Amino acid sequence: MYVVFETDREAQKEIVEYMIIRLQQFLDGERDFEDTITVQEYVVPVTVHPDGVFTDETGNCFGPKRD
Repeated sequence: MYVVFETDREAQKEIVEYMIIRLQQFLDGERDFEDTITVQEYVVPVTVHPDGVFTDETGNCFGPKRD
């Protein structure tokens, strides 16, 4: 799943908030340690195009399917 944020900071805060939830789940015994500390989310700068498609700096294309 891809989510586009206005700034790097917004994206980073979202990742940290999710990490806090996972840490609390670990403390509550709802999640194992390895799953808790493994971060699979990351921030990549993108360009959003008028048609809703977005591309990363290496030219990979994401977003709505084109007909």
